[in-house]
Amino acid sequence: MSENFLPLLAVDSEKIAGKVLVCGDPARAAKIADHLDEAEEVSYNREYRLFNGDLQGERINVVSHGVGAAGAAVCFKELIKGGAEEIIRVGTAGSLAPDKLEDGDIVIASAAVREEGVTHQLVSAEYPAVADPGLTGSLCRTAEEMSVDYCRGIVLTADVFYPELEEVPNNYYSRTGAVAVEMEASALFVISSLNDVKAGALMAVDGIAVDWAADEYDPHREEVDRAVEREIEIALRALI
Repeated sequence: MSENFLPLLAVDSEKIAGKVLVCGDPARAAKIADHLDEAEEVSYNREYRLFNGDLQGERINVVSHGVGAAGAAVCFKELIKGGAEEIIRVGTAGSLAPDKLEDGDIVIASAAVREEGVTHQLVSAEYPAVADPGLTGSLCRTAEEMSVDYCRGIVLTADVFYPELEEVPNNYYSRTGAVAVEMEASALFVISSLNDVKAGALMAVDGIAVDWAADEYDPHREEVDRAVEREIEIALRALI
């Protein structure tokens, strides 16, 4: 086995491109890869499914990272060890600002609240989870060029999906002005910042997460599918 082998992604570092799109769902990774020329699946281990392809002369990876910050952190770190220089997360999120964001809208994250467990084991709680401003600006400009409405703001990254005795923090952070909640962005931003890599994130809104009722969640709707397709196009254009 090569010393450059990345054990969780199950791929050699030479397969990692400088520019990477990441998403939670392995099926969505395949959907994104369909936008690339000469797309090739090069590994699939656990939740980590990796594609190589080209777009306008640029080599790009598409990689799935699964659900939750801890597993995603493994993906992000191995991508960076392999040579990734720019990473954009293409995901979904619940709206914490129903007056601004409804189903099918697009969120571009400027920063993330660290309400997950993994980054607190990497660096002190005072360290911020902030997206790269240049990459974030590129996402915003690209959305505007495509005439796609979006909301730029702070998102909440939280571990809990199905709550038990404790309340989820959604309503609290909604009152702070956080615009959406998801499960991986803060890990991406922290790990990328610590390793001098550029990172950004955008999400399609797939429900209202204020007064969260997980049993009512249904992302499998046409307006969400259309929003995911729009954010894929935005991310690919911004990346190149």
